[in-house]
Amino acid sequence: MKLFEYRGKELFDKYGISVPNGKLVNNENDFSDLKFPFILKAQVPIGGRGKAGGIKSVENKKDAKEKLSQILGMDIKGFTVRKVLAEEKVDIKKELYMSIMLDRSQRTSLLMVSGKGGMDIESVPDDLIFKEWINPFIGIQPFHIRGTISKLKLEKEEGKQVANVLSKLYKMFREYDCELVEINPLIISSDGDVIALDSKVTINDDALYRHSDIVAENVELTLLEKDAKEKGIAFIQLNGNIGVIANGAGLTMATLDALTHFKGDGGVFLDLGGTDDPEKVKQAFKLMKKAKPSVIFLNLFGGITKCDTVAIGVKAVISKEGIDCPVVTRIKGMNEDIAKEILKDAGLITAATLQDAAQKSCDLAGGK
Repeated sequence: MKLFEYRGKELFDKYGISVPNGKLVNNENDFSDLKFPFILKAQVPIGGRGKAGGIKSVENKKDAKEKLSQILGMDIKGFTVRKVLAEEKVDIKKELYMSIMLDRSQRTSLLMVSGKGGMDIESVPDDLIFKEWINPFIGIQPFHIRGTISKLKLEKEEGKQVANVLSKLYKMFREYDCELVEINPLIISSDGDVIALDSKVTINDDALYRHSDIVAENVELTLLEKDAKEKGIAFIQLNGNIGVIANGAGLTMATLDALTHFKGDGGVFLDLGGTDDPEKVKQAFKLMKKAKPSVIFLNLFGGITKCDTVAIGVKAVISKEGIDCPVVTRIKGMNEDIAKEILKDAGLITAATLQDAAQKSCDLAGGK
């Protein structure tokens, strides 16, 4: 379960990690006990709020009222803003990045820190992001902390405070069965205080029964996800620009991994499951078209599913409604030869292997 920023900060505060003073606001009456200037922050379970206009600085009550009305109800990557956090403005001397996540490939937790935190963390070079894998049986040790902090080249007192935050963050990560805890930015203020200016916390759903203090909030689906749910189609929206249609959760995950390997960015992914119903395939393509990806990657394995009937559905929707982006297909299994001919006739790009199809999709999408 992804926690909203304000919920994550409640956990930070519980573990003694400093956060700015703030509260949720719904109207101008909620500003009475706030000191200007402050920051209004949209509460949505996705990144990129600042660039989308969901974070605004306000200088007075009139300014706050106008900007609150702009944020409430706005759409940020498919999520409607229902909650807004008002938070004291902090003078920033330095921005850092800190996170701990579950690294499934190594079967352990991964600590990452950088001296270059903030909105553009994704563009920070790899050599400026420092990583430590933490053995869960021994936990975080002083040498992990010393080695990590030394790379940030902080002043002595700053280093002590950041080390203290790191220790507390790992404790929270373990005790709350987290899959991810992230602070971006973790700032050093002009007064020398170390403060978590943002929070991103994901808790393992299967462990929620152990944490009665965590309130399950119904994070709303995007409009397209709602539409897909009503049609009985498994459909998830991510941030990337390559739309994926596959059948079966395992093949869908393998497809996303292949795109990542070739420096692509998986966006919407849609799982057809075991269906070969042409009508369901039509609905799937219509949903994908609405998401407006740069490329659509159809990766199908026909066991019970007949490849040719899926291809018939794909051709039907493209012939009737057209398509605004390239479609790369990789199709294997029952009646695949017939399916490939149908897809070629529809003007789609065919590939023999998963790797070939993934690389073509990434090349067409322009990579990351």
